This record gives sequence, C-alpha cells and structure tokens, in this order.
Amino acid sequence: MDIMLFTPFEIKETVDMFMRYKLDIRAITLGVSLLDCVCSTGKATRAKIREKLLRIAQPLVKTGRDIETEYGIPIINKRISVTPIAIVAASSEEEDFTPFAVTLDDAAKELGVDFIGGFSALVQKGISSGDRKLIQSLPDALARTEQVCASVNVAATKNGINMDAVRLMGEIIKKTAEATAERDGLGCAKLVVFCNAPEDNPFMAGAFHGTGEAESVLNVGVSGPGVIKAAIENYRNAGFDELSDVIKKTAFKITRMGQLVGMEAARRIGVPFGILDLSLAPTPEVGDSVARILEEMGLEAAGTHGTTAALAMLTDMVKKGGVMASTHVGGFSGAFIPVSEDEGMTAAVKNGHITLDKLEAMTCVCSVGLDMIPLPGDTSAATIAAIIADEMAIGMVNNKTTAVRVIPVPGKKAGEWAQFGGLLGGSPIMAVNSAKSDAFINRGGRIPAPIHSFRN
Repeated sequence: MDIMLFTPFEIKETVDMFMRYKLDIRAITLGVSLLDCVCSTGKATRAKIREKLLRIAQPLVKTGRDIETEYGIPIINKRISVTPIAIVAASSEEEDFTPFAVTLDDAAKELGVDFIGGFSALVQKGISSGDRKLIQSLPDALARTEQVCASVNVAATKNGINMDAVRLMGEIIKKTAEATAERDGLGCAKLVVFCNAPEDNPFMAGAFHGTGEAESVLNVGVSGPGVIKAAIENYRNAGFDELSDVIKKTAFKITRMGQLVGMEAARRIGVPFGILDLSLAPTPEVGDSVARILEEMGLEAAGTHGTTAALAMLTDMVKKGGVMASTHVGGFSGAFIPVSEDEGMTAAVKNGHITLDKLEAMTCVCSVGLDMIPLPGDTSAATIAAIIADEMAIGMVNNKTTAVRVIPVPGKKAGEWAQFGGLLGGSPIMAVNSAKSDAFINRGGRIPAPIHSFRN
C-alpha cells in the first residue's frame, strides 16, 4: 500500500480547498460483478442480483459518511456500478428487461446510494438479442426508476461506428424523452451513448462494471474546478508556461487527496482500490464551474475564440498533474463540459456565446463529449442520431472516449428553459441545424475503423 505523508502546510491548504473553493470527492463508486448471478430465468437472476448487491454494498454509504465525518472531506455521491445488464439478463429469455432495472432501483434505494449504473449494452460491432432487448426496454425502464443510469457503447476505435445502433439510439432517446415528458425528458439525463466507453468509470450516467474488472472494486471520482480557478487567479499576467505549471501542481494536490480517501474507503469496505478519476466535474453552484476556469485564463466568455485551446491546455495539465499523484488513474480524467450542470456553461449558452457546433469542437480536446444538452422537443430521431454519429467519429478517430447525453425536451423550443433539478441543473434549450440527415442515417451498416486502429 502506498504511504502518503502530508505536511502541516499541505493540510491547511487542503482545508482551504474544502471550505473556500468547493473541493470534494464527487463520487465513490463500488463496482460489483453480476456474472455469477446469471440463471435460466429472469426471476431467479433478479433474486441473486438483489441478494449480492445488498450483501456486498451494504457498508458503502456508512463508510462514506464515516470518512466524511472523520476527515472532514465532503463525499457528494455514493454509487454502485454493475456488469452490463444486457449480458446478465441475456439468458433469461424475457423480452422486456425493465424488471431488471426495477430490481436495481429497489436495491439502490434500500442501500441508500444515490445512483446505480450498468443498465447497459456494448454494441460497437453488432447487436445481440440481449443487447436489443435492453435497448428497447430503456424508455420504460428509465421512466419507472429513479436511481438507475444507463449507457450504450455504439463505437470504438478498434471496431468503427455501428450505425444501426446509432440510428436505434436516436429513436430510443426520443421515446425516453416522451416517456418522461412531464419532467422535461428527465429520463434522457440518465442515458449516455459512448464511443470507447471505459470499464472503470465512477461517474454517472455512464458507469458500469466491465467484464475485465475484479469481483468488486472501489473507484473514486474527485472534482475541483473551484480550486483550479482560485489557484490561477493570482497568475492573470503570467505566460502559458507558468500558468500550465500552476494548474498541474494544483491537480496533483487534488489527486493526492482523492487517493487517500479512495484507499481508505476500499480498506474499510474490504475490496480492492480500483482507479482514481481526476476529472474536473462541475455543478450548477456558483464557484464550481469549468467554464469559469476558461474565462479566468483570459476569455471574456466560454465559447469565444480561444476556448478550445484553453480547454486543451486545462485538460492536459489536469492529466499530467494527476498521473504523478496516483498510480491508478483511470475513468475519464480530464474536464467535463456539461451544459446544464455548469453554471458558467449555462450562462454562456444563455448569452449566445456557445452553440452546439462550438461544443462539438471543444469535445475534441476534453474528456467526454456533448453532455447534458437540452434540445428542442421536435428534434427528429435522425437528427439526434446524426449528432451522436459526429461525436462518435471524434472519439473513434482520436482514440479517446466521447459520449452524447442530450435531452429533446417535449413541447419546448430553442431558447426556452429546461429544468432537471439537483446536480443536473437547468439550461436554455439549444438550437440544432435545420438541414436533415435522414438519408445518411438510414444507410445503416458500420462506418469502418480508422487505419491506426490496426496497431498492435
């Protein structure tokens, strides 16, 4: 086990990060394998899933609260991720996988966790019968549950883009929004479409426990946009070399704290420590915004010219600082730019400084992708699929994880407000290009993997 010693100055500095700049552990996520729960009937499989989750995850919430109390470190979310349910439920011969989502939701509520992820399918190269059943179940499953999060991986650098899956997900996102229309399409906020999905991600909605993972493992996600912003406020006249160094050193300090908490939580629960995701994950609270960091670098508003360059530097320095502080960095590890979950991003959209096209450009250099973006309710399934296809292409060609979490808000138009609540926040609805992409999406098949995918 690594031993990290902290000086009195570091301790005081860390306390200031918590008290003044909103530093927190965004999530501790317990990954649990459900492969040994597979039975020939759905009822028997669900019974084993429930029993295993309640047995293994029982200490999670208490452990998180105890560490918060003893160390004075806020842990915002306690979460669980499980083996993709499309794999676990495939042998049940049931047509509707919604009962599996209900089982996960009931277990999450009984355990007191905030979210449970893994109602997921991996279809980057093809769609099995189990995958299709899960995907078709998504609208009802997400409408009937509260804590369940879902993800579908439709592309990978090694496999290309499964355009049949992309087209299907455009339709599913529309149906999911309609199924939760009274809540501004909230079900879509719990559904993410991936390229190159990581199997050790602690952040929702995309967390699932990969088949290459241990029986159970504790992953940690830290977050500190406010700390980074505060650190660079004293360097407004500095050159980029000096500014980069400040960001890197601050990320190092944040990551050390996350490693300490993660290893201690894993020890107390009695599972291996998995990875530390050092992503800057914003919230709707003032002072906890990635967009405001970009503005502190010298941009009048996030989204103006220079934003992509600033975000590229920020993401790279966060990664460089983090990997020096922990030997187990994983997940996404960079900077999230969700529209509704970042008050600076929300303000930039409201003031017309950020468009959907600019967001797409920004995703080329940051961690994830088009995240928590409300769209007009009349946006077609084909247009949504085309938005997904564009983002998947960025991930595939650049050998990075990208994702799409968009919400076509039923009955609302561009410029109107969508409200999702809590950490999901709210945002003006963003306009989409009016030209159609239907013929392109309807071709189906698979966009081939790029040439560099053949390296081995």
